[in-house]
Amino acid sequence: MDTNYLIILLLLLGLMATTVPVFMALFFTGTVGLVFMIGIDAQIVIEVLYRSMDKFALVVVLFFILCGNIMTTGTIVQKLIKTANVMVGFLPGGLAMAGVLACGFFGAISGSTVATVVAIGGFMIPALIENGYDEKFSVGIMTTAPNLGIIIPPSIAMILYAMVSNDPIEALFLTGFIPGIMIMVAMSVYAYFYCKRKNYKTMPRPDFKSVVAVLRESIWALCLPLLIFGGIYTGMFTANEAAVVACFYAFFVEMFIHKDMKFQDIKKIIVSSAATSATLLVIVAGASVFGEYLTFEQIPNKIATAVVSQIQSPWVFLMAVNIMLLIVGMFMDIISATLILTPIFLPLLASFGIDTMHFGLLMTINLGIGYCTPPLGVSLYISGAAVNRNLVYVSKAVLPFVFIQIAVLLVLTYWADLVLWLPRLVYG
Repeated sequence: MDTNYLIILLLLLGLMATTVPVFMALFFTGTVGLVFMIGIDAQIVIEVLYRSMDKFALVVVLFFILCGNIMTTGTIVQKLIKTANVMVGFLPGGLAMAGVLACGFFGAISGSTVATVVAIGGFMIPALIENGYDEKFSVGIMTTAPNLGIIIPPSIAMILYAMVSNDPIEALFLTGFIPGIMIMVAMSVYAYFYCKRKNYKTMPRPDFKSVVAVLRESIWALCLPLLIFGGIYTGMFTANEAAVVACFYAFFVEMFIHKDMKFQDIKKIIVSSAATSATLLVIVAGASVFGEYLTFEQIPNKIATAVVSQIQSPWVFLMAVNIMLLIVGMFMDIISATLILTPIFLPLLASFGIDTMHFGLLMTINLGIGYCTPPLGVSLYISGAAVNRNLVYVSKAVLPFVFIQIAVLLVLTYWADLVLWLPRLVYG
C-alpha cells in the first residue's frame, strides 16, 4: 500500500476513534489529502463544498424530514397505529404485528429509520409491555422494524445513492417495495409463533362497524402514502415535487382536519427540521471533500482492478460486499457510508454484471441493519432510553430480528430479478 494512502486511512480512522464528528473527520482527511499530498489549490476544497450541496436531489430529503416532523407532532402516527392494530391486533402477537405494520406505513411517508423508531417505537414499546408482552421481545421487534423506514420508499438513503449513481430515483424507489413487504411478513410470522407459544393474550376480533370507524378516522393519514406514490407513478409530479406535496398535505390535515397541531407548533417543527437537515448537509459536504480526494487519486478504479483480479464470481463478490457493509454499518451512519462507498463500488458492478439499482437496495438494507448493531447503532440507544436499559441488553434483544433481516437480505442478494421486477414492470 502506498505510504500516502496509509497515512490518509490512519488519519481518518484515528479521527473517528477519538470521537471527532464524522463530517469533520471526512472533511479534514480529504483536505489533507487534496492540499498536502496531491498539492492542489486549497480553493478547490471550497468549490467542492459548494458543489456538493448545490444539488436539487437534496430538496427531496429536506422536505421528507419536514413531513415526518409534522406527522409526529400531530396525530397521524397514532391513527396509522390504530389502523394497523384493527387489521392484525386480534391475532396471536397481533399488537407486535401492528407495530411492524405501522413502521411500514410510517416508513412509506418519512423515509427515515430514526424518525420511525422515535415515532412508532417510542409509542409501541410501552404499549406492548403494558399488554403483557415480554420486555426483551418488545424492545427487539420495535427496534428493528423501523429499518423499514429506509427500505420502503421514499427512502432518504436511496435518494443519496441515486444522487451518486445517477439512477432514476423513481425506479430505485420501486426496488424497495417487495423487500419491505418480505421483511414485514417474516417478522410478523416470527411474532405470531413466538407469541402463540408464550400464550400471550389476544385482543377480541373487531366487528365490521369498529373496522369502518377506525378506517374512517384514519382515512386522511392513509391517503398520504397513496398521494405520494400515486402522484409519482402516474406522472402528476416528480419525486422532488412529491416531497413538497406531502408536506403541504400533512400540514393541512393536522391543522385544519385533525386540528391536533397549533400555529405555535409550526416554529418548533421548522427549527427541528432545519437542524436535522443541516446535520445531513454537513455530512454530505464533508463526504464530498473526501470523495474528491478518492477521485483525484483514482482509488475506486484501483480497488476495482485489484478486486476483479482476485474475485471472479459475482456470487463471491456479493457475499464479500454484504459482510463488509454489515461491518461498516456497525461503525458508520448510513448517510456517510453511502456517500463514501458508492463511488468505490460503482466501477466494480459492471465487471460482475450487477445492476446498480439492485446493488443500491442491497447497500441500503445492509447499512440499515447497522442502526441495530453495536457499538454505534442509533436505534439501540433510542430504544434503550425508552425502557432504561443498557446497550448490551438491547443488543441481545434485537438478535432474532436482525437474523431475520439478514436472511431476507441473502435471498434478495441472489435473486436480483425479484428486486428488479417492479422497476422493469413499470419502466421496461
